[in-house]
Amino acid sequence: MSLRRIPFVIAALALTSASGMALAHSVEHMDPIAITVYKSPTCGCCANWVDHLRKHGFRVTVKDTIDLDPIKQKLGVPDRLASCHTGVVRGYVVEGHAPADDIKKMLKERPKVVGIAVPGMPMGSPGMEGPRSDSYEVLAFDKQGKTKVFARH
Repeated sequence: MSLRRIPFVIAALALTSASGMALAHSVEHMDPIAITVYKSPTCGCCANWVDHLRKHGFRVTVKDTIDLDPIKQKLGVPDRLASCHTGVVRGYVVEGHAPADDIKKMLKERPKVVGIAVPGMPMGSPGMEGPRSDSYEVLAFDKQGKTKVFARH
């Protein structure tokens, strides 16, 4: 090999190494987000919400539970925000029919909150699709139960 080619070989090796590291980094972030969902075994809209999460790349573990109240209390979900199912993802609580994109936004931004909630069961929210869609808010809540609007749909 001539001495004139050595800088080109070094540059090619550097580019190959850098692109390999970038590929490894992107594959690492393609891993599904693990979420545990506590729900009633007979709730159809909860199962629909689980399907919504899976379609958006989440790895869902379902825990069918008859009495969700003790779980909600332990996780710090205020009664007024309670819905039909509760999720736990990377240290955050997700209460009710929150869209997958809002969960991903929360995980990316890492706000100092307990979690997010969609109180009640608004028509048109994930898992509650139907002939009509109502507008609704996704609320972030803290340990004191204070809320602020996280997203509007």
